[in-house]
Amino acid sequence: MNLLVAALSGLLFGLGMAISGMVDPAKVIGFLDVAGNWDPSLAFVMGGALAVFMPAYFFLIKPRSHSINGEQYCLPNTSVIDKRLIGGAALFGIGWGIAGVCPGPAIASASYGNVGIWIFIASMLFGSLLVKFLTAPKADKAKQAMK
Repeated sequence: MNLLVAALSGLLFGLGMAISGMVDPAKVIGFLDVAGNWDPSLAFVMGGALAVFMPAYFFLIKPRSHSINGEQYCLPNTSVIDKRLIGGAALFGIGWGIAGVCPGPAIASASYGNVGIWIFIASMLFGSLLVKFLTAPKADKAKQAMK
């Protein structure tokens, strides 16, 4: 059942990204170009997603203590806005602005065979692994300090 839910969710996500145009870097860059030839259509995609998600979140997800597959939610226990969060958000925004591709839509458009998308995905994974490698000693120290 868990695999079916994951497969169906992924299929719906991929279809939504492709149909809405969020997998087209030119459309995304047009959306990000608020000082130039701005294309507001992706704001409607995000608004539509929130219009569906918000009621589902407040009425179905938030009251639950466990996910559909029975595992506990892994929620952050801090809401601190620190240098690491700001730096990560800035790097994410720079990457999104340069490539015109966000991670979710990039994965959804991987089947189109665009070599640039595959390079983007590989680079994104490499960046994630690099940060994990560079921050692992700090995370281990923080865990030991909590014990």
